[in-house]
Formats: sequence, C-alpha cells, structure tokens
Amino acid sequence: MRWLCSSLVVLLLACGGNTSEGTGGGTSTGGSSSGEGGSAAVGGGGMGQGGMGTTLEPKPEFLPTPTGACPAFTPGTNTFSPAGIAPRDVEIWIGPNATASDGPLLFYWHGTGSSPVNEPPYGLEGMIDAVESMGGIVAAPHHDPAAGTFPWFLTTGTGKEDDLLLADEILACAIENVGIDLRHIHSIGMSAGGLNTTQMSYRRSGYLASVVPYSGGLIGQAPDIQDPTNPFAAMIFHGGPSDQVVVSFQPISEAYQADLAGRGHFAFICDHGEGHTIPKKDNVQDAIWQFFMAHPFGTQPSPYEGGLPAGFPSWCSL
Repeated sequence: MRWLCSSLVVLLLACGGNTSEGTGGGTSTGGSSSGEGGSAAVGGGGMGQGGMGTTLEPKPEFLPTPTGACPAFTPGTNTFSPAGIAPRDVEIWIGPNATASDGPLLFYWHGTGSSPVNEPPYGLEGMIDAVESMGGIVAAPHHDPAAGTFPWFLTTGTGKEDDLLLADEILACAIENVGIDLRHIHSIGMSAGGLNTTQMSYRRSGYLASVVPYSGGLIGQAPDIQDPTNPFAAMIFHGGPSDQVVVSFQPISEAYQADLAGRGHFAFICDHGEGHTIPKKDNVQDAIWQFFMAHPFGTQPSPYEGGLPAGFPSWCSL
C-alpha cells in the first residue's frame, strides 16, 4: 500500500462528504500552563462534565517554544510566523477567561475543498463552547496552497511537516501568551484532515493526549513515533464500505487501529455507516468530547478498557 501514499496522492481526501460548507460541510464540497489543576475534566457524561484527570504532562523536550512573533489570540483569524515557513493564518476560538484558566487546546484540520471557518463549528458541535468555557482554545489552520491538490502536506506522502511546524508554533504561543492545560492537547480532522490527524498522532505524540480522525487512517507504513512512551488514545471514525474518495477509508481506518493496538495504545472504531461524511447522529459529538476529557496525556489503562460508557453510539465498539 505504500505506493498509494506517493502515487494516488493520496488521497484523499477529499471531497467531502455529503454535507456542504454552508451547513458545516464535512470536508469538502460542499503564560505557560502550570499543569496543576487545569480546568479540564475527565470522564463525565456531557460537555464539560466529569472528574479529575491524570497529572501526567508532556516531557519538556517535546514542548515547542515560539520561533516567531506570536499573535494576540483573539477570536477569528490570527497569523502565526513559524521560522522557516511562510506566515500562516489560523482560525481561533477562545473565550474571555482563557488567560485566567488553563483549558484544553484542540486542533481541527478541515477536509479538501472545505473551510477552517465553517467546518469546525459543524464537526465540533457543542465542543467549541465547552472548550471556551474551560479557558481553552480551538485552532483551525488555513492550508498552504503549496500543499497541492489536498490541503495538508502529509496527506500526500510528501513527508513535509510544515503544517505540524505551524501546530508547534500555535502550541508554543498558546503556552507563552495564554496558558493551556498541557494534559489536554488533542487533534481532530475530517478526510484529508483525518489523515493529517493520523500522521500528527505519531509525529507529535510528544504532546498529543488523544485524537479523533473522521475518515482518516493509516496508508502504508506508520511514521516514526515521536514519544513511544506516550500511549495516546484514538477514537477512529469511518463510514463503512461506501466511505471512499480515491481510497477506501474503512480499511485504512482499521489499519490505523490495528497498528496502535499493536503498540499498546487504546484505539477503537466507530463505523457510522453513512459514507464519506461527518457523523451527526446519536449525540456523537458529545461522545467525542467525553472521550477527549477521559483521555488526558499519558492515560493508561484507558477508563474505557472494560467497555464504552453508557450513551455512546451503538456503532462504536471495542
């Protein structure tokens, strides 16, 4: 399958589902943190609810420092200037109490043909408000046109980490200027963005706590893992046999789950059966938020090892 990465350009990604940008469309078409106390909750039944989390945090050597001027972190478009690459715009969602409370940082990567403005509110329904209420940040990068057909460099097998260098800069500036809960740094994305989240999970395992690819997955050999000691968790979505755009996302999602399980990570599949789209049924976004809050950095074993919580979609299974 390695040839798919470089040749089919893999991917991906495309297009996007059957939701359009106008309705949120799924992909396509259509201050540093002290780490003490944080405001992130764990476990709970709904948005922003739950108990206390683990005290583990990323190792200092994996936490980036700013390499350029940091923006003010205001709601809307902010420009970051990582050393070595062109400045990049990023959509930021941040609440008024962010500097007073160290909350989660959630990266969102949109699908091909979609938008970092319109897709995150759709794919993160309810979660943006929860993050903001906890003093956290949602960051959705704009793509670099130089990436080519698909928005993110790593979905095409180029190996260029420009998008992850941008993520590093966002994290570094957030730590320095706002403050975040270092236990709760997560990534989620759809289609091309799901593939980018898959790549990011390995390449930035030094600081990611848990991830959710919507129609992402592993094509070919997994990249080197940045911090093999961090057993980040993954809630992996695909839409069944009809989830196809250039490639079939069901088998590559299953390949990703199998690879992580083989490394001792907690990873499970949610087959929503609706093809190449962001699922919206059965309170699934609430379940995703619950998963993120229950899996802060370094969580092992998963609190879900004995079974998924009550209320989770029946089409998610261990």
